[in-house]
Amino acid sequence: MKLDILAIGVHPDDVELGCSGTIASAVAEGKKVGIVDLTQGELGTRGTVDTRYAEAATAAKILGVAVRDNLKMADGFFQNDEAHQRLVIAAIRKYQPDIILCNAPEDRHPDHGRSAKLVSDAAFLSGLRKITTNSDGLIQEAWRPKYVFHYIQDRFIQPSFVVDISAHFDTKINSILAYTTQFNSPSTDEPQTYISSPQFLETVKARAMMLGKRIGVQYAEGFISEKVIGVSSFDTFVQNVT
Repeated sequence: MKLDILAIGVHPDDVELGCSGTIASAVAEGKKVGIVDLTQGELGTRGTVDTRYAEAATAAKILGVAVRDNLKMADGFFQNDEAHQRLVIAAIRKYQPDIILCNAPEDRHPDHGRSAKLVSDAAFLSGLRKITTNSDGLIQEAWRPKYVFHYIQDRFIQPSFVVDISAHFDTKINSILAYTTQFNSPSTDEPQTYISSPQFLETVKARAMMLGKRIGVQYAEGFISEKVIGVSSFDTFVQNVT
């Protein structure tokens, strides 16, 4: 299955928090989008591996993505080494995305920045034909995506560009709330965490509003690009009221 966009998150819910509005927008445009989670989020304070899988499946259905996989790396302890790079390379070659969306290059959770570098390195190496990988017993062809974009997460990083998600903001919030063990669930006996309070979701909304204001729309998501973005026409630009 060839995808137009592959969104990669180190933990289930990273993609929903970081770029689910963009995903929903792309799906509405008819693009084929998939999600790959690197870990099962097994070190999370709340919930279990089983509940995270169920929540991730629900979120994927809300977003309308074509596929969601989990590479089952060790939460908190995976490394940017050959073994882990080969896992990501195999996923990239399996889905042949033109665009990869992945974690922020620097963030509050150390897994985020480490996975950003892992995915970025794997995306380059995936284009080298002398690196061999296989899937279902078949040798995979080399494939290098055209772009790797990093979504902004907890810490604010100046974006290279922002995407208008105004029409899909409710879908973004619903995909986040699919993680019922993680977000805004006051009836649970599990410990409160940094992300479990209603106030955390307000910061997600505020970030989207702030980024939207910068391009004259209601809500937006920001991305960091590893290379300069080119345009072929001034018609590409969204009107900016600032």
